[in-house]
Order: sequence, then structure tokens, then C-alpha cells
Amino acid sequence: MTRIRLFRLMAAALFLAAMSLTSVLSVSRSWAEDGVTEKEILIGMSNALSGPASALGTGMKIGATVYFDKINASGGIHGRKIKLLAYDDGYEPDKAISNTRKLIEEDKVFALFGYVGTPTSSAVMPIFSKAGVPYIAPFTGAEILRSPVNKILFNVRASYFDETEAMVGHLTKDLGINKIGVFVQADAFGDAGRAGVVRALRKRDMSLVGDSKFPRNTVDVDEGLEALIKANPEAVIMVGTYKPCAAFIKKAKAKGFNPKFLNVSFVGTDALIQELGKDGNGVIVTQVMPNPTDSSLPIVKQFLADMKAAGQHPDFMSLEGYVDAVVMVEALKMTSSLTRPAFISTFDGLKMNAGGLKVSYSPTNHQGLDQIFLTKIENEKAVTITKFQ
Repeated sequence: MTRIRLFRLMAAALFLAAMSLTSVLSVSRSWAEDGVTEKEILIGMSNALSGPASALGTGMKIGATVYFDKINASGGIHGRKIKLLAYDDGYEPDKAISNTRKLIEEDKVFALFGYVGTPTSSAVMPIFSKAGVPYIAPFTGAEILRSPVNKILFNVRASYFDETEAMVGHLTKDLGINKIGVFVQADAFGDAGRAGVVRALRKRDMSLVGDSKFPRNTVDVDEGLEALIKANPEAVIMVGTYKPCAAFIKKAKAKGFNPKFLNVSFVGTDALIQELGKDGNGVIVTQVMPNPTDSSLPIVKQFLADMKAAGQHPDFMSLEGYVDAVVMVEALKMTSSLTRPAFISTFDGLKMNAGGLKVSYSPTNHQGLDQIFLTKIENEKAVTITKFQ
């Protein structure tokens, strides 16, 4: 055998060996994606686990964890267990930004899930959008997260536009109230809710009667209260968390100012009831989830059973976290090759019946639900109603 022929044979052998190794690596890495291993799917969360809005973040985390744990106990998703890695941002945008960067750049999560708040979600949007990390089920109804459609952001809950339209519609139709004011958080969340109220009023050739704000993560409500007392609306739509909204209602009633008080779902219904005590009677809260005490819906019956088994107390917040997790798991199950592009593609066409809640997505609509439920506080409980009285 000549040297030239021997050299050619050795080169060919090396080439075939390299091709074989490449093929093996390709097969072994067919599932490879940040946050995905043969045994685990890592999901990241940043929300309010401490501070004056902590009931919101804690409730979301508890509800989601109960369902993820249930799925893990039954074998996980295609053999992979879901791991939820949660950081506390105290409902502050700066902390949400640093947490999100850590989750994406250091922890290498597959997706982000269950963030709480408009200001926090707005702050991190450029980060997850640039990184291409899916952002699933934020607890906010702001339009900025819905229009224009962000190809990697998927909402489950209905919007603040849906909630405030329901409020104004019922106030005008059921009660004949036309003088409506707002008391909102002075940030992107408050602006989003206020915009929904203004939009609903304009549809009816009406305008605000009283327009006031308060600083986020405070109970500095006096200035806003005085402005509304002066304007004297018949109803006040409130866009804030439970502590400042409860402080406002208590002080208003103490001063003899008793319009209809209405809150969007983000307020945290159960925490609001606790804060208000006997002053809560008659306060309206719109909901994007059914009443967690109503087991007539299969999803609520399942939720109550799972919460009981986990030793957890059911409420509106944990129900929303639970439903969000149900939707997340369904999308993961339907994605056979678990990459971010494939997962996003699955969500774009996802249609499911989540125990009586019809969830539907398309490339032009990334909001899964649009149903609004009405509740009124009576004797320190949230009672489902069909119209305002």
C-alpha cells in the first residue's frame, strides 16, 4: 500500500469518525435548550413575595406550585419535572429587572411565568423580548402587554379594558349612575386602568367626574380622597392594591363620603376583605376568575381538592395561579420537541377547555380568557352577583 493511499484511507476514516461523533452529539442534544434537561424544565418567576402587595405574589406562587407539584408527582412532562424558581421583587420595577436578568443570564430558565404587576412587567419587557424567553401568564390586565401582540408574551387573564367596560356598563345600566370618578395608582398600572375607564365612558359620551392618584407601595391616600370628595362622583373606580384601596374606603366612609366603590381584580380580593373588615360591605370587585368557593365549575372543584390535599387555603389569587399553571402545563405537554420556538408555536394555536374555562390563542390574539365575573363584599365574603344593586 502506497503512502498516498494510506494517507487517503486515514483521512477518510477520520472524516467518518467526525461525522459519526457529530451525529451522536446532535441526537444527544436534540432536546437541548436553556432550562431544559432530560429530567427537568426550569421556569422563572419574579413577583411580590414581600411588602404591601405580598398577598398577590404569594397567592400566585402557591396556586401554581400546587398544580406543578401535582403534575410532577404523576411523572412530569414527558418525564421531566417542572422546577419553579421564584425571586421576590416587592412589586418594584428595579428589583424585577435585576431578578429577570439573573433568571435569564445566570439561572438559564426556559421561560418566565407568573409575574405580578404592570410596572414590573413593563420594565422587564425589553429584557425578555431581546433574549427571546417566553413570558407566560403575568398577573396584569394592562393593554401594553396585549397590543400590539408580542410574539413571545402570552396572557391568560382578561384585560383591564374588559374589567372597566363591565364596571361602567353595569353602573350605567343597572344603577343609572353617570358621575364616575377614578382613584388610581400613580404608575403604569394606574394609567392602564384609568385608560380603560376613560375608554368605556367615551363609548357612552361621558367623561370622568373626579380624577385622583396615589403613590405605589404607600397608603398616602388623603390628597386623592379630598380631590374626589370635592368632585363628588356617584361611583369611584379604584385601580390599586389592597392596602391603599382599603385605606381610601375606610377614610372616605369616616368622612361621610359614600359613593359606590369598585375595584379591579388586581386589588387582591381576599386581602382587601381582611383589610376592610366591616367597612367592606357593598364594595364591588370585578374578577377574571370564577369564585373559588363555587365548585360547580370542574376547574374550581379540582382546584379545591388539590389545595386541600396540599394543606393550602384557596382564594382568588391562588386560583389564578393554579389556572395559569394548568394552561402552562398543557402547552408544555403539546410541545413534543421542547425548544422555545416550538413552545411559542404551540401557544399560538392553543385551544383548550380548562375545566369549564375556554382558553384560546392565535397569532393575532395572545389573551387566553376574556370572561369577567362580578363579586360584591357581603359580611366579609366575596359573593358572586350578576348585576349591581
